[in-house]
Amino acid sequence: MRKYSILALVVICLQAPVVRAEEVVRVACVGDSITYGAGVANRGKNNYPKVLGGLLGAGYESRNFGVSGATLLKKGDHPYWRTGAFKAATAFKPHIVIIKLGTNDSKPQNWKHKAQYAMDLAALVEHFQALPSRPKIWLCKPVPVYKDRWGITEKIVKGEVIPLLEGVAKKKKLPVIDLYKALSDAREHFPDGVHPNVKGAEILAKAVYKAIHGKVKRTAVRLPVKAGR
Repeated sequence: MRKYSILALVVICLQAPVVRAEEVVRVACVGDSITYGAGVANRGKNNYPKVLGGLLGAGYESRNFGVSGATLLKKGDHPYWRTGAFKAATAFKPHIVIIKLGTNDSKPQNWKHKAQYAMDLAALVEHFQALPSRPKIWLCKPVPVYKDRWGITEKIVKGEVIPLLEGVAKKKKLPVIDLYKALSDAREHFPDGVHPNVKGAEILAKAVYKAIHGKVKRTAVRLPVKAGR
C-alpha cells in the first residue's frame, strides 16, 4: 500500500509546474476583451488578471494577455494565435495558464468553422504544455451573454462552445473553471450584455482564484503559497 502511495505522489510531482523555491509563480491570463478588461472602469487597476494577482498575493505575478475581439479559432476573423499577446504569453514562460476564449468564436463568420474549434483548443493547450516551464493549465467556460450583440450569441456560447470545451477538457484531463455559473446571476454587472464591469471582473477573478489556489493546496504543488491563505 505504501508503495502505491509513493507512486501516486511521484506522478503528482511530475505533473506539477517546475518552480524554483526563489522564483515567482507566473500566471498567464489568456483571453479576449473580457480578459483584457473592456468595459471595466479604470481598466489598468480593475481588470480581472490584476485583481487575481492581488488575491494570490506575494510570490505570484498575474499578467494580462487578453486581446479584444480575439478568437480561439485559427480561421476566425481575429485569431489569438496571430497576436502579439500570444507571443508575449509564450515568452512569459508561465507556470499557470488560464485560457478564456470562445465568446467571439460564436459570431457567424467565425462559428462557420466550428468543426475546428476542439482541434484548435487542443492545439493551444499543447502549445503551452510544451513550454520548458511545464505550466498547469485551466480552461474557462465563457461567461453568459446577457444580450446578443456584434454577432455574439448566448445560444451558441451556451449550447455549442461550452460543450466542445468540456469535451477537450475531459480528453486532455484538464480542470475547468465554470465562469458561466459564477456569473449566471450577475446581469446587473454586464452593462452592454457581453462585458462584465468592475464588480463582474471581481467575481470572475475570485472564481479563478478559488479554482487555482484550491488546486495548488490540494496537490501540494511546489508553488509558494502565501501563509495564512
